Formats: sequence, C-alpha cells, structure tokens
Amino acid sequence: MIPRRRWAYVIPVAVVMYMPAYLDRTNVAVILPYVGADFPLSAGAKGLASGIFLVGYLVLQIPAAVLAAKWSARKTVLILMIAWAFAAVLCGLVRNETQLHLARLLLGLFEGGVWPAVLVLLASWFPQAERARANAWWMTCLPISAILMSPLSGFMLDHMSWRWVFVLQGLPPLVWAVVWGFAVADRPARARWISPAEREYLETTLQAEEDAKPAFAKRSYRQALANRQVLLLVGVCFFWITGFYGFSLWLPSVVKTMTGGSATAVGFLSAVPYVLALAGMVACAHWSDRTGNRRLAVTVPLLVAIAGLLLGNLGGFAGPYLVGWLTDVTGTAATSFVVLAAFFAVAAGLAFFGLKPATVEGSAHVPAATRHP
Repeated sequence: MIPRRRWAYVIPVAVVMYMPAYLDRTNVAVILPYVGADFPLSAGAKGLASGIFLVGYLVLQIPAAVLAAKWSARKTVLILMIAWAFAAVLCGLVRNETQLHLARLLLGLFEGGVWPAVLVLLASWFPQAERARANAWWMTCLPISAILMSPLSGFMLDHMSWRWVFVLQGLPPLVWAVVWGFAVADRPARARWISPAEREYLETTLQAEEDAKPAFAKRSYRQALANRQVLLLVGVCFFWITGFYGFSLWLPSVVKTMTGGSATAVGFLSAVPYVLALAGMVACAHWSDRTGNRRLAVTVPLLVAIAGLLLGNLGGFAGPYLVGWLTDVTGTAATSFVVLAAFFAVAAGLAFFGLKPATVEGSAHVPAATRHP
C-alpha cells in the first residue's frame, strides 16, 4: 500500500492558506452595499470594484508560475501572501471611488500569482492519477470560505463599520504566512515528514510522467499558447470564470435586494449554494480520477450551472462589471442573468466539442480499489 501522508500534510495547509485569499476577493460583494454611506457608488462602479480585481489578477499568472517552477513555489506564495494582506487592509483605508478601485487592483495583482504557484506545488506532490482529487480537495477552500466567511462578514457588518471589516479580514494571511513558511516543502525530497517509501513512489512516478509528456508540453509558453488544445482550455476557463465571478461577486447584492434582510441574514443565505458546491466538486473529482473522463467532468457541471441560473430565479448575473453596467442601462438585473448563462453555455460547448482526451504514456489510471485517499 502506497503511503499517503501528502494528503494530510500538503492539502490542509494549502486550503487554509487560500481561504483568506478567496475571502479578500469576494468580501467586497457583501461589503459594497454599505460603502455608500461614505461615498456613493453606482451599480457600474460596484461592478468595476469587483471586476477590476481580475485585471490585476491577470498580470502575475505566468510570471509567478515560472518563478514557482524555477525557484520555489513555497517562497513565491509566501511573498505574495504578505503583499496581498497589505493590499486587503488598504481596501479599508480608502477615501473615494478611485482609491477603492486602485486598492482592489493591487489586491488582484498580488493574489494573481498564488493560484498558479500552488498548482506547481501540487504537481510536485500528486501524480496524474490523483491530480483531479488533489486539485478538488485544495479547491474546497473556495466553497468552505464562502460558507464560513459570508455569514462572518455579515455579522461583522452588523457590529462594526465596513472599513474595519476590510482591515480585520486582511490580517489572517500574515498569521498563516508563518505556518506556510515552516510547514510546506517544494517537493518530496525536501520534506522531513515523508516516509522513504512515499518519497520513492512520488519521485519515480512523477519523473516517468515528466518523461512521457508530449513535445508541446515541454516547449516555451509562447509555443504552448500556439497549441489548439491550450487555446481551447483558455476559452473554457474564460467563459467559466466570467460566469463564476459574476455569480459569486453579485449574489449577496441580489439577495439583499430580494430579501431586504440584515447583513447577517444575507451572509447566511449567500452561503447556501456553496454547501452544494462543496459536495459536488469533490464527488466530480473522484469520478474524474476513477474514469479518466476529464471532458465530461468539466461539461456536466457547466450544464448544471446553466440550468441552475435559468431556473433558479435568483436575478441576473454576468461578469462583475458587465452585470453592473447592464443593470445601470436596463434598470434590471434580468438581462445580465441570461448573459451569464450564455457564458456557461459557451464554456460547456468548448469543453465537450473542442477538447479531446489525451492519454499520457506511463500514467494509466490506477484501479479505484488501490487509490488513496
């Protein structure tokens, strides 16, 4: 039996690390309705405050991945954690709309490199037959953060100013940076807690998978971006991310408008969809690793998302700025609702009809009965 300490040591530390990151990017959705007391914000300005984060987020994606792969994923994430904490606190100190947008831009800039750096780290700890489950268990930080933190943000808003909520929620990354620095190792060879058997299994398997990679996967980023499959994956990600952030960043505002409830009630109601998301993403990842059918594992959840948005009658969602702009123009969120569903539809179509499953020689799927955890 292959030892599995990596599941208990690597994943939980990464999950806790990224929970504040997701909180710091999405708490703006709960907080923005209360900013108007200090300086008024139109729906478009609110959408821009949410969406401009992703403009900064784009900048360090590839540089951080390169730095993590060639230098150290652990150190790259550590530096970015400290920087994003200061940017998050800065959001609570702004005095006007321009400063708010700038602070959100900086937050996205520093957080943008964390995700790819963690993916590099996970690729050094989990072979391909375990990769979907490893990514899914790490990504549980997203729904867990929403489930726990949305009600927390609402509760805090009921007892303190929105400025203090931004400041206090920006501090946890500074604390966890200490844990991250001591607990995480870049690869099995550098970990003290791993057994010799597990280290040998990982090093042998991962090296075999690296040797068996197709030629285009070993080329430069420029050459990789010229590959059709890579471009299709970029397209799937674009349309999915637009829908995902349109939903997550506007849900609290729509819930507040529909219910007129307190900040605490809005926080609890906004957390409900993520309870189902938590169970669904883990189950889907296990099915993906068991069957090896990555295409359906992407397509089916996107189709479910379309049905949920068109039948759920929660209001209108699209990309954060698009939602705000359409609301200002049309006076209703209903139009944006249909637009968001269309983004999911395009992502599902690209995933199912455009992507072709590829089998890497030497990385056949292990029978379910022998897999861990």
